[in-house]
Amino acid sequence: MPHFVYILQSLKDGKYYIGETHDVEARLLFHNSGKQRSTKNRIPFRIVIIEQYENREVALAREKQIKSWKGGNAFKLLVNGM
Repeated sequence: MPHFVYILQSLKDGKYYIGETHDVEARLLFHNSGKQRSTKNRIPFRIVIIEQYENREVALAREKQIKSWKGGNAFKLLVNGM
């Protein structure tokens, strides 16, 4: 089953959230409903990036890699599409 790494941006404060799921649209609805404790004070969110991977293990490794870049040049290049 394919899994996805996604990056959301808060329309409230402009900050990013990086996650992994098998259903991006459902996850976006979950975040925007305020049910995710870590993001409920920053709703609404928009999807910035979606990457598809063949399985959860590969997606989790990519999520970890992107999170390690957060705030750095590599992260900025990724979200700016370069």
